[in-house]
Amino acid sequence: MAETMVKTRWVYAFGGGSADGDASMKNLLGGKGANLAEMSSLGLPVPPGFTITTEACTHYYANGRSYPADLKEQVETGLAKVEQITGKSFGDPANPLLVSVRSGARASMPGMMDTVLNLGLNDETVEGLAKLSGDRRFAFDSYRRFIQMYSNVVLDLDHHMFEEILDEHKDRLDVYVDTGLSAEDWEAVVADYKSAVQNELGKPFPQDPHAQLWGAIGAVFASWMNDRAKFYRRMHDIPESWGTAVNVQSMVFGNMGDGSATGVAFTRNPSTGDNRLYGEFLINAQGEDVVAGIRTPQPLTKVAREEMGDANPSMEEALPEVFAQFKQVVEKLEKHYRDMQDIEFTVEQGRLYMLQTRNGKRTAKAALKVAVDLASEGLITKGEAVMRVEPASLDQLLHPTIDPASPRDVIATGLPASPGAATGKVVFTAEEAEKLGGSGEAVILVREETSPEDIRGMDAARGIVTARGGMTSHAAVVARGMGRPCVSGAGEIHIDARAGEFHARGKTIRAYDIVTIDGSTGEVLQGAVKMIEPELSGDFGTLMGWADEVRRLKVRANAETALDAQTARQFGAEGIGLCRTEHMFFDPARIAAVREMILADDVAGRRLALAKILPMQRQDFVELFKIMEGLPVTIRLLDPPLHEFLPHNEEDVAAVAEATGLDPAKLLRRAQELHEVNPMLGHRGCRLGVSYPEIYEMQVRAIIEAACEVVAAGRPAPIPEIMHPLVAKGEEMKFLRELTDRTAKEVIAERDCPIQYMVGTMVELPRAAIRAADLAAHAEFFSFGTNDLTQTTFGISRDDSGRFLNAYIDKGIFDKDPFVSLDQEGVGDLIRIAAERGRAARPDVKLGICGEHGGDPASIQFCESVGLDYVSCSPYRVPIARLAAAQAALGEREKDR
Repeated sequence: MAETMVKTRWVYAFGGGSADGDASMKNLLGGKGANLAEMSSLGLPVPPGFTITTEACTHYYANGRSYPADLKEQVETGLAKVEQITGKSFGDPANPLLVSVRSGARASMPGMMDTVLNLGLNDETVEGLAKLSGDRRFAFDSYRRFIQMYSNVVLDLDHHMFEEILDEHKDRLDVYVDTGLSAEDWEAVVADYKSAVQNELGKPFPQDPHAQLWGAIGAVFASWMNDRAKFYRRMHDIPESWGTAVNVQSMVFGNMGDGSATGVAFTRNPSTGDNRLYGEFLINAQGEDVVAGIRTPQPLTKVAREEMGDANPSMEEALPEVFAQFKQVVEKLEKHYRDMQDIEFTVEQGRLYMLQTRNGKRTAKAALKVAVDLASEGLITKGEAVMRVEPASLDQLLHPTIDPASPRDVIATGLPASPGAATGKVVFTAEEAEKLGGSGEAVILVREETSPEDIRGMDAARGIVTARGGMTSHAAVVARGMGRPCVSGAGEIHIDARAGEFHARGKTIRAYDIVTIDGSTGEVLQGAVKMIEPELSGDFGTLMGWADEVRRLKVRANAETALDAQTARQFGAEGIGLCRTEHMFFDPARIAAVREMILADDVAGRRLALAKILPMQRQDFVELFKIMEGLPVTIRLLDPPLHEFLPHNEEDVAAVAEATGLDPAKLLRRAQELHEVNPMLGHRGCRLGVSYPEIYEMQVRAIIEAACEVVAAGRPAPIPEIMHPLVAKGEEMKFLRELTDRTAKEVIAERDCPIQYMVGTMVELPRAAIRAADLAAHAEFFSFGTNDLTQTTFGISRDDSGRFLNAYIDKGIFDKDPFVSLDQEGVGDLIRIAAERGRAARPDVKLGICGEHGGDPASIQFCESVGLDYVSCSPYRVPIARLAAAQAALGEREKDR
């Protein structure tokens, strides 16, 4: 008996009060498709359509950009269902069904992929649309929009060509806005658009609606791999393997006269989190007019209009009945999804349609407030509130704001589209922003409006200003997602791109002039303005308190200065996980003594120089111990090779010799003697302690003496953790442990101060991880130095990898830069092995991580899964690590259920 083949389902329908999918199917249907299905099942007014799955996209790329064999048949079935619900026919000249074709990945990627509206229009169906609607102007306005969008997205023609044609018609007719053009004017524009396509391609604009549809489907799949989408995915850690769905949906029209409109709404303010409806709409317009910033839209509510001083009526005033219905729908959606929603809608001749809902992009400040408020309102639990805030987004809260006491030379005012403040040089192109920003300069990108192509420049800029566009324009949405301050719709700014300048309030600001922007007030200020550091309290304190209640991992900071240590404590650090003592050696006040030690010919000479360094090093530790008030402080003994402390060319040698009185010839000779071909694997780390034990003896003495001084001053007893770097063998660890204990006991006896201390090692070499039991015989703690462990595992230099790692990521060899997010398969396995073998030899061995990965949420999740005791990161990432550790703990509990 022949087996029945199970057909893969590529198409899921929605509309007419039911759907084949639901919100739980986001991985298959994408976020947009899953939510359209869910809204349909909720009985909300959703135009019917169907979703082509993300699996079809994966098949498309796995099979040389070809579609599954049975996709065409399933699309035709889906189209027939839409025809049945709407009572219209696709391609019928008398009663045409028109559709939109949109992307929809499982993670929101606003503006990064392609959309086509009004598909199905041609020279015949446009006449049918004109008769059905009784509005010839609307029909040809829709047709010109379709030609422009399809030509750009599918036929790959420059959209500026069409804008120039339209501008020529406006100039000829002396019309400023699109709504001023008549039906006859739009017919003339359509004719010119079609001629332009013919001239560019040598063939006419496609007239077959079915060919148009498949062209658009292919373009959406292809846009998954466009440059801006790839850049956005890399920036937000979205895997390439996910693919995008395609949503084909019956068109509804917001451009059918004054009873029609289109808009975007958030159920709460995405900048502040305030619980009030927020958004914009445009009468007699289509959706891209709002998000593209082509026209500056109007507020939804009367209160918002009054606050902004806008004379144009709000939606609440212009369309009161529809607004009342809309308000009920958005409240229902927020309660249903239990989160702030970002909603797209259209009103067609007084009838409301919902086009999209998704969890709204928001600033960190808004995310905190929304999460805390929703928990307070009883919609979500405290644990869910902790899971709702993206840990990396907390970085936004650490951005400075403008000092209220500083004078403000305001040169323009727009909309406060994304909060925060930034100062930088004015640039007018994304390319220039990317170039200067990439070289470390602070720039402010000033544009008429931004487009998805500007994504790299926006990422490189410190802040963004647009002359056009609203609070939900592309610039505003993307800036909020990136945590960049943004002022949008600053209509006072008149940009002369060719001259490289803009004019506002009688002033001329040229390229590279310094401006400051305040994204919280919508102001653009001339020059640099004094900033103040943020205060972390209120909702931040509440949510972090909830996070601290559930997390298991301790969070420490990497710090070696008093300022770093104080900052770390302010952000909630529970100790210092890495104090790099070599940074103290580079201090100008002591570098001469360090060089004297290096130049010494024998042990006696080195000890003489080290005796000069000892009191300075001791004072460093006293400061740290006092600030940390009894919390553990892990101090790494000298790690870099000695030649790093010496000048390397004759000019520098002469300058150092003159400043210190050291012999220049001896300096140069010693630098040459110490030169290494591969210093990263050379005479560094504990190898210095073995070769020159007097160096480590001085450092241990300084640590224990400092601890005794702090206790003698009546302060909480410190817990020094003395860490030996780059240990590979148990015999090395034994030698270093004996050196440490011998020196510490001498000081304790001298001072009659019974200080408790620990001795451990930094695990940075594969051999150390594999032979962890040997090390644990003498080490009381391991701190995984994942920067060097990643280098030595891959054989890749962190300092040089930037030249080629992007090529590896683009080709799918690496998902992420392994120096940013831990390689859990390779380096992670070494950490697992070291943890297991170390604990087998010493059950109470303390385990932590102190590389840059200690502040990376994905790496912290791994640390929780293998049972490390703490993570350590830079002071400003401590809040991120605290929240990520809480989320990791909640995730592990969920797995155990």
